[in-house]
Amino acid sequence: MKKKKLIAVLLSAAMVAGMMAGCSSGGGDEKKAEGDKKSSGSGKVYYLNFKPEQADQWVDLAKKYTDETGVQVDVQTAASGTYESQLKSEMAKEEAPTLFQVNGPVGLATWKDYCYDLSGSDVYKDVQSDDYVLKEGDEVKGIAYVIETYGIIYNKALLNKYFELPDAEIKSIDDLNNFAALKKVADGIQAHKDDLGVEGAFTSAGMDSSSDWRFKTHLANLPIYYEYKDEGITSTDAIKGTYLPNYKDIWDLYLADATCEPNMISSKTGDDAASEFALGEAVFYQNGTWAYNDIKDNEVADEDLGMLPIYIGVKGEEDQGLCTGSENYWCVNKNASEEDIQATLDFMKWVVESDEGRDALANEMGFVTPFTTFDEYLPSNPLVKANDEYTKAGKTPVSWNFTTMPSENWKNDVGSALLEYAQGTGEWDAVKTAFVDGWAKEYKAANE
Repeated sequence: MKKKKLIAVLLSAAMVAGMMAGCSSGGGDEKKAEGDKKSSGSGKVYYLNFKPEQADQWVDLAKKYTDETGVQVDVQTAASGTYESQLKSEMAKEEAPTLFQVNGPVGLATWKDYCYDLSGSDVYKDVQSDDYVLKEGDEVKGIAYVIETYGIIYNKALLNKYFELPDAEIKSIDDLNNFAALKKVADGIQAHKDDLGVEGAFTSAGMDSSSDWRFKTHLANLPIYYEYKDEGITSTDAIKGTYLPNYKDIWDLYLADATCEPNMISSKTGDDAASEFALGEAVFYQNGTWAYNDIKDNEVADEDLGMLPIYIGVKGEEDQGLCTGSENYWCVNKNASEEDIQATLDFMKWVVESDEGRDALANEMGFVTPFTTFDEYLPSNPLVKANDEYTKAGKTPVSWNFTTMPSENWKNDVGSALLEYAQGTGEWDAVKTAFVDGWAKEYKAANE
């Protein structure tokens, strides 16, 4: 009896122990899962985004990540033209960005002491080549997350209407492959704007901060590109300004054949230009692949969207392609806590490896990325396809050399001189002075 009782007690104890072990095992897994989640969730991410045109998509993507992982991801987007000043302001705060951007070598020179070495990160392992990273020695300081293209976006339907005019000097897109041809077409459209139902050949060249970068930075890239090409260099401490007459020619064309008078551009914005093109009020619009989200689903069908190279009248430009490169390099703030750094690295990996992240970048934001993980995620953006056509035709892409511009102040001075020239309150010589003398001055100030 005592023996039976003892066995019963032992069995009962074993069952209780087993039940407790079972609970402990389940609880342990649960706690481990919670611990893992907490471990990745103990840090947080603060991303200061450079691109206002994708602000909403980044907020949505951050929310998806937070819902999936429990990790807090805050996204703030700087207003157009204010990123550098906002980054300086945010970096001075206790809750500074853990993920931020620089625009290339010049931007890196300012922020390199804040940049965590990404050479051991999963995102770096996913990059196609070192052509898309910023290095200092063996350290990877920045990684490009989008490769973009810009040129002169055009409305195929309206352009074809012009080609059909009896007095059209250019009759097909194949012949529109140099500055002389572009001027003939733009002048012809402007002369027949009522017949074509447009306000002008080009959208307004707005010179407020939401738009002036298209001309003081992106358009200014062309004379820099051709000078660098002549000199066999990739940067300089003193620009010569060899192709500034060509810069003047294309700027004059934008002003003369536009939807508004030149003296009105100080009040025109980036939204104005996008709207004018999207509503079919202009045939040409200098901008890039990122502008697709602003102009789609309006009066211009996707199949009517094309993009021309920016021709400025340089010998051999018939073989020129579109302007392709990146000024969007992710950098991780090395002064953030270890937990926040790890949380940021985890978020970046998820963005470039998960289905949700890749779909958002490729399809919602319309990005072409430099990551090997995007092979099956090709964007449907017709402006990206336009670039592919030039590449397949053997045209030479124009590299993004504006990332070597010596400072933001240099750009602003060039922009101010362009505006004064357009309004008739300044001479072209002031643009030359800002471009050439300003370059040497700003380069020296930045490298003292």
